[in-house]
Amino acid sequence: MATTIFSKILAGEIPCHRVYEDDLVLAFLDHAPLSRGHTLLIPKEPAERLDQLSDASAAAIGRVLPRLCRAILQATGATAFNVLQNNGPSAHQAVFHVHFHIIPKHKDGSGLGIAWPAKHGDDVEQKALATELGELLTHSG
Repeated sequence: MATTIFSKILAGEIPCHRVYEDDLVLAFLDHAPLSRGHTLLIPKEPAERLDQLSDASAAAIGRVLPRLCRAILQATGATAFNVLQNNGPSAHQAVFHVHFHIIPKHKDGSGLGIAWPAKHGDDVEQKALATELGELLTHSG
């Protein structure tokens, strides 16, 4: 994996405002926040995309993420938030190390703004895809 700003933060080469750290993950405030409390949660394991992450690192993120969100809400007074995680350049990933953004929404409107161009799914296609995914998950480790 190529060197990233996150690997430099993990190596202590770039400072950050640490919020939480354990053996597997690090949480720190975003240096260019969309809103007060915008925080990043990263695994210490070097993986570019979520699908490349080990089960142990994924479980650590799953364990810490809800606790981190509760703390951000309490500390900032926000009552809503977005969790954003992108995988690959076409999905708008800019730093190629797995990371989750926790972005509080505040009464002033600050936070993440998104458009959601939803479409109606074809029932036949949806059924076939659900079956395929279920089979893949049954046979994966």
